[in-house]
Amino acid sequence: MANSAILPASQLATANITRSKKTMPNLANAKKALRQSDKRAQRNKIVRAEIHSMRVKLRKMIDAGNAKEAQTVAQVICKKLDKAEQKKVYKKNTVARYKSRLMKKVNAITKG
Repeated sequence: MANSAILPASQLATANITRSKKTMPNLANAKKALRQSDKRAQRNKIVRAEIHSMRVKLRKMIDAGNAKEAQTVAQVICKKLDKAEQKKVYKKNTVARYKSRLMKKVNAITKG
């Protein structure tokens, strides 16, 4: 009750979240699971960031009108997206949506 008197409701909610994040597991297997989860999250974050930057690069190429370069970058992105799907970084439908949108833009620039 002392916390609710000092902090507003919005800050109290965030205070509870940060407190629960700082607690460490007691069991050895739970500690190991937490370490593994952190490592996987870090790896997934790197893969997502790489794909995101490549998608931005492709959009800039499309805007500039570089059809040949856009096609090669699109192939690389599709390959990386498929690999990320295999590793369960992205879901199947998310990868399909990204690939569909990218290829639609690339095909429009090559035909036009």
